[in-house]
Amino acid sequence: MNALPKKLLVLTFFGIAVTALFSTRPAQAGYIVTLKQVGSDVVATGSGAVDLTGLTLRVSGTLEPGVITANIGIIQIGGSLDNPFIDQYTGITGPTNFGSGNTFEASTNSGDFVGIFGLTGNIDVPHGYVSDTPLSDSMTFNNATFSSLGVTPGTYEWTWGTGLPNQNFTLVIGGVGVPDGGSTVSLLGCGLLGLAALRRKLRC
Repeated sequence: MNALPKKLLVLTFFGIAVTALFSTRPAQAGYIVTLKQVGSDVVATGSGAVDLTGLTLRVSGTLEPGVITANIGIIQIGGSLDNPFIDQYTGITGPTNFGSGNTFEASTNSGDFVGIFGLTGNIDVPHGYVSDTPLSDSMTFNNATFSSLGVTPGTYEWTWGTGLPNQNFTLVIGGVGVPDGGSTVSLLGCGLLGLAALRRKLRC
């Protein structure tokens, strides 16, 4: 008489574990910039794509590439003095700063011009950019630290639109990252271990 409820309990527990696997998905990638201490330098690398749906073109023009201003939420990576042309869109929401630092110019800078201005809610992409086209860039601040640049370690995210893929820009400073599949697998593993323990208990 008790066999059926026990089986149902086991199946329920297994269902919870499987649901955890699929409900704890990695965050939509969008455009991700990581800022790391590499030896005596601070290095920023960016990659991903941007979906412009839900944004409004504010201006097309030029900006100085390779700049960080933490106290008003600016990070501009890539581009060059020979190609500083950007399209600036408005409509993002998120942090207005990621530290207390003033403006610092990168020692070296390369790749596609992508930037964020948290205080005013703007995002910059290369002039003529087409949504969801892959982008990548990097910049290096020689003889610098997070402290000297005035940036606060953590993860900062700006979003827009309706939450479609690539409608977000994430800045990761230091070791705090965007959740990945590893945490999901660990969660499932814990669930399965609990299931095995429950089955052993039910046999008693």
